Amino acid sequence: MTISLSSHPTADLVEPDRFKRIFRAHPGGVVVVTADSGAGPVGFTATSLTSVSLTPPLVSFGIAKGSSSWPHLERSATVVVNFLGSAQSDLAGRFATSGIDRFAAPTRWHRLPQGEPVLDGVTGWLRLAVEQLVPAGDAHIVVGRAVEAWQREDGRPLLFHDGAYATLGTAATGGSPS
Repeated sequence: MTISLSSHPTADLVEPDRFKRIFRAHPGGVVVVTADSGAGPVGFTATSLTSVSLTPPLVSFGIAKGSSSWPHLERSATVVVNFLGSAQSDLAGRFATSGIDRFAAPTRWHRLPQGEPVLDGVTGWLRLAVEQLVPAGDAHIVVGRAVEAWQREDGRPLLFHDGAYATLGTAATGGSPS
């Protein structure tokens, strides 16, 4: 069953500041989503990655409608989700910064055999075939089917919690994901 927001009065909605505070207290894993729809590589930092289904292997993530990466991502048949490690808060901050060439030095990256950009030094990645693009408020939800995966065995994840990058048991420095 699908419930439309239009069927609920807006007076019942949580205020945006309270909504942000609730999610600041909820830690999330940090990933960088990369793609190339033919106009060069694009990428952005996200904490909204969710495992949706095991069979078939589906994941979802959100991207703001106003993101500079959105016009490229909506034309991409595939994307790569790069899982960041505990020492990669600078990389997360770089891909969360608007108005810069995120793939310029010092970013290290290469292309997969199929052409997608993937970041070097990450703890793992998933290559996704885009299945659905779902409009959702001021964002889009992208649903992708995992078609290839790689994982480093000794990787510790980078987290985002209370407005800062962190690792399991320690704080890290950096900016905020877009």
